[in-house]
Amino acid sequence: MHGVNFDILERRDASFYGGRSLSELEHQIARWAREAKLEPIFFQTNHEGEFVEYLHRLPDLADACVINAGAWTHYSRAIADALGVAALPAVEVHLSDVEAREDWRKVSVFDGLVVEKISGKGADGYREALDVIARELGVGA
Repeated sequence: MHGVNFDILERRDASFYGGRSLSELEHQIARWAREAKLEPIFFQTNHEGEFVEYLHRLPDLADACVINAGAWTHYSRAIADALGVAALPAVEVHLSDVEAREDWRKVSVFDGLVVEKISGKGADGYREALDVIARELGVGA
């Protein structure tokens, strides 16, 4: 799940976000998912309510979640509540190293709701997240 401003990912600061488009990133994630014996589905929106509603439906669609909610990660209690209600194994991912950026980015409303937080590894963070999900689901074990 990708949140706000991911639809223009290639236009964002490449030093933080890697310079890829969302489509390119999702193609790479899909390849890694298949290698991990997982079947990915993707979702992106710039509308917080749509993100919440998708989390409400997620238990009927998926067994786990990789979530990069963008800036919402740092303040949206509504999304955090919906993630808690979804009650699926989830991994929080950030392309940039949020711990080394502005103070407000160091706060995650998902703390305690995710299995793991991966930050600052660029696109490779998604590969690591998929490995965590595969382990949590017992895929390939």
